[in-house]
Amino acid sequence: MNLDHLRYFVALSRTENYTQTAKMLHITQPSLTKAIHSLEKELDLALFKKDGRNVSLTSEGKLFANSVSASLISLDKSIAEAKSFNQEKTIIRLASLRTLSIKWLPDMAQRFLKFTDNHTIDFQFNTDTGLSPDILNGLRAKKYDVAFCSKLDNYPDLSFFPVAEQTMVCITPIDHALANYSNVSLMETLNYPQITFSESSGLHPIMNKLFNDVGGKPISAYSVEEDQSIAGLVANGFGIAIVPNMSILQTLPVKIIPISFPKWQRILYMATLKQVETQPTIMNFVNFVKSQSKQLSINNI
Repeated sequence: MNLDHLRYFVALSRTENYTQTAKMLHITQPSLTKAIHSLEKELDLALFKKDGRNVSLTSEGKLFANSVSASLISLDKSIAEAKSFNQEKTIIRLASLRTLSIKWLPDMAQRFLKFTDNHTIDFQFNTDTGLSPDILNGLRAKKYDVAFCSKLDNYPDLSFFPVAEQTMVCITPIDHALANYSNVSLMETLNYPQITFSESSGLHPIMNKLFNDVGGKPISAYSVEEDQSIAGLVANGFGIAIVPNMSILQTLPVKIIPISFPKWQRILYMATLKQVETQPTIMNFVNFVKSQSKQLSINNI
């Protein structure tokens, strides 16, 4: 069955006028008449009947017109989707700390897609080892286009833009002696075994400074690289910990206690390579993140 003939039929069923339909379709009236007669012959049905100078649909024609019209809409949608899928996609390779990859970064990427309404963009999400030095080295090696992590020294070839902030909190098992405290100072945590950050973590020097400010050193029961792993150990009773206030804590059986002293906020950054030609789509994403970060004060990410 000829697809053009079906489209001609649907157009004629709406106007019920050969001259008007032929003009709308940019074909001659004899060509339209021939197409409709060919369709009727193939179906062995009378689709139209004369109505003065115009035509009108027969009962069979009305039923067929409704079905064909719906089928053509579905077909055109499928064709458009197939063409869109076949277009070359722009891949934006993102790397981030795991604390950002759970909620903050997927939400930011999804909002960018809705903002641009561009179906040729694909995101590739990576966490690497989950450590800022490895993420930044991967950015340097051009494994990633944009990175989200801590800002570190000795990376003069990278640009850093603040995008999110976290406060530090004390987390304990729900039955711990500190669990009933409404807030706690770091000094009050020194008597209890803690899950601390290992030296390879970007938070290790920060935690050292905070504890130095209160003149003490935590009893380290275990040393772990990632804050989420630390939270898991606390939830299972291996000790208490000082960690960023991240959204995953809400899902674990731990008590989250604000720290009264010393006050500190962890700033997280978007990092990009300097003096590197960037694809327009990637640059649009970078600028979008900057614009969104200026509007939002983000905590508990």
